[in-house]
Amino acid sequence: QVQLVESGGGLVQPGGSLRLSCVVSRDIFSIHTMGWYRQAPGKQRESVATTTSGGSTNYADSVKGRFTISRDNAKNTVYLQMNSLKPEDTAVYYCHVYVARNYWGQGTQVTVSS
Repeated sequence: QVQLVESGGGLVQPGGSLRLSCVVSRDIFSIHTMGWYRQAPGKQRESVATTTSGGSTNYADSVKGRFTISRDNAKNTVYLQMNSLKPEDTAVYYCHVYVARNYWGQGTQVTVSS
């Protein structure tokens, strides 16, 4: 079993920033791909950003240039730095890893509103 615990969500004004954190209950050095997904009300869950153990990253077109994913193997943590936030970024954000099967965190709400 792998537990994922997200934190860092909240209410922010358009143009603001937030950093999400996801602490994993096991060593992440050997986990090939980790990522962040989001789900807005009435919409399907979508991939936001992924990172591999080799250092590669991939972003949804809608967040390129604004969001940055990173991982700290020493802290078993993956981060999502979100800058220049827009109202359309409002969603529940989920951390994801695949270790023999899919594991998801409980989600953290991000609301971008003035």
